Amino acid sequence: MEKVINPSHLEGSVRIPASKSHTIRALLIAALAEGESIVRHPLASEDTASCLRTILALGAGVRQEDKTLVITGTEGSPGTPENVIDTGNSGTTLYLAAGAAALQGSWTVFTGDEQIRRRPIEGLLGGLRDLGAEAFSTRGNGCAPVIIKGPLRGGETSMECPTSQYLTSLLLAAPLAAGDSTIHVPLLYEKPYIDMTLGWLSEQGILLTYSDYSLFRIKGGQRYRPFDKSIPADFSSAAFFLCAAAITGSELTLLGLDMKDTQGDKALVGMLESMGVRYSFGGDSITVLGAGKDGPAFTGADLDLNDTPDALPALAAAACFAEGTTRLFNVPQARLKETDRITVMQQELSKMGADIEEMPDGLIIKGRGGKGLTGARVCGRGDHRVIMALSVAALGAEGKTVIDDASAAGITFPDFYDLLGSVMVKA
Repeated sequence: MEKVINPSHLEGSVRIPASKSHTIRALLIAALAEGESIVRHPLASEDTASCLRTILALGAGVRQEDKTLVITGTEGSPGTPENVIDTGNSGTTLYLAAGAAALQGSWTVFTGDEQIRRRPIEGLLGGLRDLGAEAFSTRGNGCAPVIIKGPLRGGETSMECPTSQYLTSLLLAAPLAAGDSTIHVPLLYEKPYIDMTLGWLSEQGILLTYSDYSLFRIKGGQRYRPFDKSIPADFSSAAFFLCAAAITGSELTLLGLDMKDTQGDKALVGMLESMGVRYSFGGDSITVLGAGKDGPAFTGADLDLNDTPDALPALAAAACFAEGTTRLFNVPQARLKETDRITVMQQELSKMGADIEEMPDGLIIKGRGGKGLTGARVCGRGDHRVIMALSVAALGAEGKTVIDDASAAGITFPDFYDLLGSVMVKA
């Protein structure tokens, strides 16, 4: 589906959809828990549909009631899937469900789409093997398809985590192993996502200790309890509207966001503030006052994105419209997402006239203020965050922009274009 976007400014309000990261953790924990759990206002997207198919295949029950999911858990003993589990484009589902599959004594086969079959998983498979499971890549290349068989016994492992999802997978599964587990983590990116996982485990009463995010000790033989929880709005999705307001100098209210939540991408609010964007905060809302709107100019900044890799595409787009140089750095894991987002954003924004340079761990963007970009035909490469970031860039560009595969935004944000259209006013 092609999407044409013309220069616009924004006004009004948008309700941000639920967090993908919280939703998938909720579904996996509910699937492993005893009894029925209630997940209220979950994200409805292709990624969460992939997770629902996965927990069904592992033996959980799923019932939908309006905007609520009722999950019947497996009491810590997932079933044997009748077929290969296809996780679609959802890396979060693949990684987190791998640990769950290792809890049962039969083979589980996971695959995914073309992008998923290029994403590395060998580090996680090694951790599962150390804790008693059998786990390997069918093609011997450290990527899906993968085959996993438990049961997880516990033990000790050392595992580098270029994605925090490796560690989250073990932290969710290890409490249900027969014995205690010790996890050494010599490398960990995206620490706020581990804080999110630890928050869920704390609410479940799971016993564990950890030191400086480098050593985790988890008691085995525990269980997950049924719960009733609402899913908060997603700062990763809000990033596109925050940056859109910054680019266009607009006043825009985002509804449903909780600055006290554990989501790492809420740090984007402070990053944009350091570039000149101003805000006012309500109980569950943030009103963005785009830089340059009767206030300070929108200026470049040095931004460390190690904790917030998903923010790279949106910030790269925004930085093209800042005055001066922006450096997005310490985010090499952005190359391991649905696409190599560092290379893709450099190539696609260059088509729009950006002065943008790759680094091994990020991007350098020399912004030209309001004359940042010119409309062009661009390709999102099937990557939902790249597609949305290019759409945001198009709002401030001179002339129309055509995005070739806009439908892939539905992987995490099905209503993105409807919401964007509802607040666009022709420039």
